[in-house]
Amino acid sequence: MKEVIAKAEEKMKKTVSVLTEEYKAIRAGRANPAVLDKIMVDYYGAPTAINQLAAVSVTEARVLTVQPWDASVCRAIERAIQTSDLGINPQSDGKTIRLIFPQLTEERRRDLVKDIAKMSEESKIAIRSIRRDAIDKLKTMKKNSELTEDDLKQAEKKTQDLTDKYCKEIDGLFAKKEKELMEI
Repeated sequence: MKEVIAKAEEKMKKTVSVLTEEYKAIRAGRANPAVLDKIMVDYYGAPTAINQLAAVSVTEARVLTVQPWDASVCRAIERAIQTSDLGINPQSDGKTIRLIFPQLTEERRRDLVKDIAKMSEESKIAIRSIRRDAIDKLKTMKKNSELTEDDLKQAEKKTQDLTDKYCKEIDGLFAKKEKELMEI
């Protein structure tokens, strides 16, 4: 019984951490190196993350600087950024690449809030699915006489409490990110 609940909690924590990482990749008017995390560069035939090929730093509030360790890969990084869905045109001098993030429009902010709302709802659905799977396992254990009726009710309540806790945490993350997006 405890293993089932512990596994469910571990999966719920993982869901929340994945959502947190997805939120980091959404830019909120400020330059954030995490926006480049999902962009892959063709480096000698192998897709490689930008942060493994270059130093990425925030030089000003809305400017990211990408400084490749190998100058020959500068063009490839530039191309990868241009073809990504980032919507930013990189400026390069052959050694460093500068990404200037424009100020977000009100409409774009609303679109981003819709996107993060969708992400948080998908995470809640995943958490409820984890709860359902855990309760199904507990009911199977009850059917196989591994649990008593009281143990089953207690375990179901613990699972529901975990679900409520993590859904509330997701709501908190959403509210924080929404505030960050809308107050710029």
